[in-house]
Amino acid sequence: MATKLPRKLEQKMAIMGEQIRLARLRRNLSIAQVAERATCSPLTISRIEKGSPTVSIGIYARVLYALQLDDDLLLIAKEDTLGRTLQDLNLKHRQRASAK
Repeated sequence: MATKLPRKLEQKMAIMGEQIRLARLRRNLSIAQVAERATCSPLTISRIEKGSPTVSIGIYARVLYALQLDDDLLLIAKEDTLGRTLQDLNLKHRQRASAK
């Protein structure tokens, strides 16, 4: 089943896959070695490195763990600038009830 993503998101997935590929190469590991450490198939590693949206996030996490990059998962949505701005806009100043 092919999952169609918006073009901008496809580009980001491709960049993420390339970053994972470069991390693997910097460690001088083969696709087979990473697949063995992440307990998945070499084909799955290839799909990750191509930015395939059909690979589960759990597999991505295992691959990052195999590359000792699992702390990077904590960076996802860490700086929620838009959300914090919206939250601040919704804060209302407390007003006291009028004296009766």
